[in-house]
Amino acid sequence: MGSPYSASPRRPSRAGSIPNVTVFSSAGCHLCERALRVVEEVRVERDFDLEVVAIDGDPELEARYREWLPVVEIDGERAFVYYVQAADLRRKLDAQAQP
Repeated sequence: MGSPYSASPRRPSRAGSIPNVTVFSSAGCHLCERALRVVEEVRVERDFDLEVVAIDGDPELEARYREWLPVVEIDGERAFVYYVQAADLRRKLDAQAQP
């Protein structure tokens, strides 16, 4: 079993641009539903693009994300697995906004 924080390749920083938050989820995943509610709550306060990706039926996504669901990435970097706390998401987004 690998580290839940090492699956995504690093991308160059987008300081000064709007971050992209991606939530990987699956149908019937109550933790995914909870994580998405937290992300949407923070989105009211912070400016970021949101993409929700259902992994169901995609063998590559299933293999990469299933055991860690929900997975939240910020600009392609894994930021959270299993649970998302609003304060932690705000802190990570604020840190990315720093030049």
